Amino acid sequence: MNEKKEHIIDTAMELFAEKGFEGCSIRDLATKAGVNLAMVNYYFGSKDKLFEAIVEHKARFMRGRLDEIAADSKLDSLQKMDAVIESYVNKIISNPSFHKLLYQELLVNERNDMHDAIIKIFVKNTQTVRGIIEQGIRKKQFRKVDPQLTMATLMGTINQVMLSKAMCVMLMDGQENFDPYTDTNFKARLVRHLKQVLHSLLLNK
Repeated sequence: MNEKKEHIIDTAMELFAEKGFEGCSIRDLATKAGVNLAMVNYYFGSKDKLFEAIVEHKARFMRGRLDEIAADSKLDSLQKMDAVIESYVNKIISNPSFHKLLYQELLVNERNDMHDAIIKIFVKNTQTVRGIIEQGIRKKQFRKVDPQLTMATLMGTINQVMLSKAMCVMLMDGQENFDPYTDTNFKARLVRHLKQVLHSLLLNK
């Protein structure tokens, strides 16, 4: 990816997280990025396509990490799932505003083409995790669980924590100044809980 295109994507991530998808225009983005409107349209064509490019940009990094985990012959299936959990929590908590914006777009589903494109991007990542679970089942390290719903259990817990800071603070009995997204103890607590849940679900007794 060339530097100009990457700069536009980085700027758009900041602007969308700050103002929301509907709250900013391509013109706003061009101004903030210090480029002309024609350049943004040349690279992306529309605001929807720009948002898809952002999602692909972020998902590609995670896809590379998941592929590394899946290919690591030194790790057994459970250790791979533990690494998956750590990677997802670290990635998502590092950018809560954009994660919230992304899932609001998925929930609202007002832009069908963009919604479908985003789902296809994420399916590539979930297929890697599904493969790790299925490998664990074949090797009889894991019980015969439902791989897709196991992935939904993992992501559903993270999403519930991330979608509302106020709800998260309430659930965690946090004080008024408690910020779950910057608190390292909370991140460790979330990772530990998810590992306990998936170990209980996956492992043969």
